[in-house]
Amino acid sequence: MYELKTKDTGTPAHDFLAKVEDEAIRRDCFAIAKMMEDATGKPAIMWGTAIVGCDSYHYKYASGHEGDMCLIGFSPRKSNIALYLAPGDEERAELLPKLGKHKMAKACLYIKKLADVDTSVLSELITRSVASMRERYP
Repeated sequence: MYELKTKDTGTPAHDFLAKVEDEAIRRDCFAIAKMMEDATGKPAIMWGTAIVGCDSYHYKYASGHEGDMCLIGFSPRKSNIALYLAPGDEERAELLPKLGKHKMAKACLYIKKLADVDTSVLSELITRSVASMRERYP
């Protein structure tokens, strides 16, 4: 049986974030964690070894595979900060042009640093993502 590597460890994210080497990126990560905590009302915890996430949802695929994942999360990487947003959120398209310097994949938003983006727009993207996921997975 397959066991997910990315799962709720129950460990608060603070210690992980405190070890982010670059001081500016570390501050950005704490700020993003706070935005996610504000949007979910839940504390930031570790999901696996490198994802900071807030709240959770349970999914089940047609194949029968099921599990739990963070409702919203991010991971500080060497080249960027990857934010994991709700897949298929079509309302996101209207906000992205206002965000600032970023790259977007299906559900991953990549930024280098908070100074490159409008943090109020980022906060709105996070809030909308949480609402979308809660609607999809009540």
